[in-house]
Amino acid sequence: MKDYLIVDGYNVIGAWPELARLKDIRLEDARDRLIDILADYQAYSGMKIYLVFDAHQVPGVGGKYEQSRLQVVYTKEKETADELIERLVSDLTGRRRLVYVATSDMTEQHVIFGRGAFRLPARELLSKVKESRKEVRMQLEESKRAGNTIDSKLSDELRERFEKWRRE
Repeated sequence: MKDYLIVDGYNVIGAWPELARLKDIRLEDARDRLIDILADYQAYSGMKIYLVFDAHQVPGVGGKYEQSRLQVVYTKEKETADELIERLVSDLTGRRRLVYVATSDMTEQHVIFGRGAFRLPARELLSKVKESRKEVRMQLEESKRAGNTIDSKLSDELRERFEKWRRE
């Protein structure tokens, strides 16, 4: 079973302090930073992430591309991010799949919940991202302390068995 996370890009950018500050300087930098953050989180969590950006006021056919295995989707002309997110939820929900939508838009949260997806407020996603970073740092520190030896990779049971053989 693969879980999915659909992220309302501009909603999250507005809700996360670091990205909101970047947006005030240059919106493209805030988008790029969010892509980097979510690519790392996707690698950590194992979820398939779709990052949706609203382009309903921009002429064009929209677009979809993959960056660092992250699906980045821009809506079509006259289409809102909410409409695309709702369509994605309908496409992805099914047997043995969990679909989460990260947005702080209460109306959208109610709609996607009614379609079978789980709500994830933008601030809660930020907390999960921070927790994942902390856990990765701790694992790296532990790995450095343990060294890069075969012994550090062995389970206690196997280590005891080898020690027993050595003494015989």
